[in-house]
Amino acid sequence: MRFMVILKANEESEAGVLPDEGTLAAMGRYNEELVKAGVMLAGEGLQSSAKGARVQFADTGITVIDGPFTEAKELIAGFWLIQVGSKEEAIEWVKRCPLGGGAEVEIRQVFEADDFGANLTPELRDAEERLRARVSERQQ
Repeated sequence: MRFMVILKANEESEAGVLPDEGTLAAMGRYNEELVKAGVMLAGEGLQSSAKGARVQFADTGITVIDGPFTEAKELIAGFWLIQVGSKEEAIEWVKRCPLGGGAEVEIRQVFEADDFGANLTPELRDAEERLRARVSERQQ
């Protein structure tokens, strides 16, 4: 099972305040644990929403809105993509994350091909597998 672990933004991260050396070192050790355990598939911190944009789709057209965005608690400051056996295991890994008070993390399961049932026809499944193989080649 794959899970996206979403680190919520806060006023400091949205203001562009960078983590100090101690925080970076602690997060590095945590990431190393995830890698050594074979759990971490990807993980990155994200720049503040001031450097981002939102693209909204409507029947009347597409609108692009440049950041920053006002509601920091609804924004994302970083993420991990992990592969574990259960949601409970994902929670246990997240509980070990060296985050300070006030931090909030959301855990969301990633869809797998089988979750789509008959709607993911053999042709669509083959096309998806080809795309994943191409992406994997680019990462090597």
